[in-house]
Amino acid sequence: MEMHNKSDIETVLAFDFGLKQIGIAFGQTITNQSTGIKIIKAKNGVPNWGEIKIIVEEWNPDILVVGLPIHMNDKESEMSALARNFAKNLKSLSHINVKMVDERLSSREAKNKAKEASKSLDTTKTDHIAAALILQSYLNNPKSSENI
Repeated sequence: MEMHNKSDIETVLAFDFGLKQIGIAFGQTITNQSTGIKIIKAKNGVPNWGEIKIIVEEWNPDILVVGLPIHMNDKESEMSALARNFAKNLKSLSHINVKMVDERLSSREAKNKAKEASKSLDTTKTDHIAAALILQSYLNNPKSSENI
């Protein structure tokens, strides 16, 4: 059995930023697994920062990850700039290291997973699943992330 030092084990919260909703997921490097935990409302991309602060304090992660929406041609969009701004605000609020992760196709994949899981599941509420996919991408390849 492989032994791990506490310093090798990191807990991570991931965020799927959106204008109306923000999905949140939790994971650990030791298990290499992610789980969607919550969707919070946003108004025109502005979340309830108090609610986010409570979640971050409750889960006490070592790292925060934010999905970066990038076009298939590798170009950033207006949403990319908004996600980067969200990440910067998140870092200021939490004083925790924030990393950006390419989130291409995470929302589409999340909707497909939701449909597979349950035909009756509301596939408009998949942001926490998308956050889990973003987090899984980070856990699988942390070196592909970008520091904020």
